[in-house]
This record gives sequence, structure tokens and C-alpha cells, in this order.
Amino acid sequence: MEISKYEQALSQYNCAVSDAEVAAAVKKIIDEKVPQNDNIDVKRFLLGSVELTTLKTTDSEESVLAFTERVNKFDSAYPELPHVATICVYPCFAQIVSQSLEVDGVEIACVSGSFPSSQALLEVKVAETALAIKDGATEIDIVMSVGKYLSGDYETVCDEISELKAVCGTRKMKVILETGLLPSAADIKRASILSMYAGADYIKTSTGKEKPAATPEAAYVMCQAIKEYYDKTGIQIGFKPAGGLNTVHDALVYYTIVKEVLGPQWLTNEWLRLGTSRLANLLLSEIVGKETKFF
Repeated sequence: MEISKYEQALSQYNCAVSDAEVAAAVKKIIDEKVPQNDNIDVKRFLLGSVELTTLKTTDSEESVLAFTERVNKFDSAYPELPHVATICVYPCFAQIVSQSLEVDGVEIACVSGSFPSSQALLEVKVAETALAIKDGATEIDIVMSVGKYLSGDYETVCDEISELKAVCGTRKMKVILETGLLPSAADIKRASILSMYAGADYIKTSTGKEKPAATPEAAYVMCQAIKEYYDKTGIQIGFKPAGGLNTVHDALVYYTIVKEVLGPQWLTNEWLRLGTSRLANLLLSEIVGKETKFF
């Protein structure tokens, strides 16, 4: 029986990942390594890696404009601190953010491709992505077709990612695996490899719309996949945990996993992003030493 090119690609990597071994490795990292990263310098870095996100049904032009203005004002209110890495919104708000954002170096990310389900015709996903870019998006977040993956249709999964990456061109594209819907660590590893093979610039844990969202175990497996892919191809892929980042400790855990598995080359806000709406205020509060609700 002929082996598909997708199976051939997967065969180059260790996808026989044990859930129990992953859980043990993550526990060891959390117990032994996280405490040494619990300091202000790391929290400053993490603040600068936040993708400040609003993806609510109630979002409006007025609320997104106000959201963007808070990022503008932060730059003058806290000039000694790093600004957030990104503002992340639905495509219909890309133009508002693009026209009102005044801070250099803040990317404009749009979730696209029928977020969060990815259940749409490819032509619709392509059109939505192209329109988001036309309106000012500098980065695109799409969701892997989870149903197709679970059915074993790796060809469609990869073809969709490749086609949407072609639409993005030089703009970075993040592929959301929705790890909470993948049955095992081995599936997370395979989905990571397929997404990178098909053209992802980043792989991202979750939409935040499904439970569980990001987990340290999923992050560990994804970072292992990124490391193996880099060692084999020389291509550096970014990592973004998103959904369920509720505390500063959560952020420190993901930072530590990246540090331990991928190393310092990934400890910049170009290669590590945190998708969250609530974490920015928590990090800011710890940095300045008092409860602060700026965003």
C-alpha cells in the first residue's frame, strides 16, 4: 500500500508520545524550574509577549476602538515598560485597529478561516483571510480543520493550511490546533508536525472557545515538535499558548516550558506569544507592585 506524503513526513518524527511520560516531564519542569523564573524581568518580558485579545460576540466598533486606545495610552503611561506584542480581533475590526493604532511594533492579528470552528468552504476561508489582510491585518490566526484531522484526512488539513498561507504571503500565520479536542499527546504531536509541514509560522494551542483550552502538557508536546522540526529543517516556528491563561503563574509555566524545551532562541516576543485578554492587567499589577486595571 502506497504511503502518502503526509505519512512520510510524519514518519520522520517521533510521534509515539506517551501521555504519562509527558505529564511526568511537565510536573518535573513545574516543580523544579518555574520558581527560578518568578521574577520581575520575566514578567516584563511576558507583558511584551501578550496578544491582547477581544473575541466577544458583543464586540462593536466602539468597544474595539476603546480597546485599541488603551494600547495607545499605555505607551505614554508606562514608557519604561514593553507594550503588548499584538492586538487580536475579528476580521471585521481590522480596519478600525489599523486606522487607530498609534504604537509602532504592535502587530494586528485577526482570527480568520471561520474561527473558531473552521467549518466553512475553503473559498469562504480564503476570502475572509484576504479581506482581513486588505483591511490591515499583519498576522492571521486560523484553526486547523479538526474534524478532517480526526477523520484521518491529512491531505485536506494540509492543503487548507497551505492555501491560506499562500493568501497571507509574508504575513505570519498561526495555526490553532484546538488541543483540547485532540484525544492524545500523540495526536497533538502529529497535528503540530502537519501544520508546520503545511506552512504554519506559529502553532497555537486553542481558540479559547473549547474546554480544555491551553494546557502545559499540550504546550510541552508542541514545543517538542517545534524543536524536532527546527533540528530537521532549520525553520524556526513560533509558539502561542492561548485560552485558559488566567494567572501569572500560568504564564510563568508556559515561559518555563519554552525555555526548557526550545531554549533562549525562542525567548523573544517574535517567537513566543501569549493569547489572553485578562493576563495583561495581572502582569502589570505584579510589575508595578499594586493592583492595576489598565486594559
